[in-house]
Amino acid sequence: MIKCIAIDDEPLALKKLVTYIKKIPYLELVAECRSAIEAQQVIDQQQVEAIFLDINMPDLNGLDFAKSLEKDQRRGPVMVFTTAYSEYAIEGYKANGVGYLLKPYSFEEFEEAAQKVRDICEIRQQSTTEVSAEIDNDVIYVKSDYRIVRISINSIRYIEAMSEYLRITCDDRDKPVIVLLSMKKIEEHLPDNKFMRIHRSHIINLSKISEVKKNHVVIEGGFSLPIGDNYKDAFMNYLNKRILTK
Repeated sequence: MIKCIAIDDEPLALKKLVTYIKKIPYLELVAECRSAIEAQQVIDQQQVEAIFLDINMPDLNGLDFAKSLEKDQRRGPVMVFTTAYSEYAIEGYKANGVGYLLKPYSFEEFEEAAQKVRDICEIRQQSTTEVSAEIDNDVIYVKSDYRIVRISINSIRYIEAMSEYLRITCDDRDKPVIVLLSMKKIEEHLPDNKFMRIHRSHIINLSKISEVKKNHVVIEGGFSLPIGDNYKDAFMNYLNKRILTK
């Protein structure tokens, strides 16, 4: 069980968050708090592995609270932020959040964020060693869970950054591979003619694109990923060179 705290200064929003947490069998709610200061008192008294918290709160907002906690990200609580303001998304990831829920969010969206929390908590329990990557032709080897996992580069659909971890989704694996590795490091080992970073938190396999609509790329398997403003021009230049016209 993953011990977690729910934090929100709005009673209805807190009630919804608590209800969703209680529906997830691997989450154990140890406290529901109306402020970050109240949550800090809980953390001082017992171990907490995950925190679901609102960003906009009086006295101490969620972002500042997250930054004030354990400096070593591998031991600090895993953070999932909630807010009604989409402009806080990037700030949430800068504060080491692994999930960002835009109100009003559905249970399905919450469940997806909870799964990311579970993935990171599992890998923290299973391995304390550094993860490295080496490339051999069309294969990447990553250390994870005291194992060396072989990943075919061509099988990678996309890579997602989650705080200090990466979630590598492949078309030949039922579950993503979670590794302790930076986006910069894995980019160095991927062929730039096959992969492109389209967002601060996403690298895609260009051969796995199903369609592009508005500001999202749909990857094979139905995964819809946002295109970040800082990466949009490069991606559209790539795409425009390949669009067939009259």
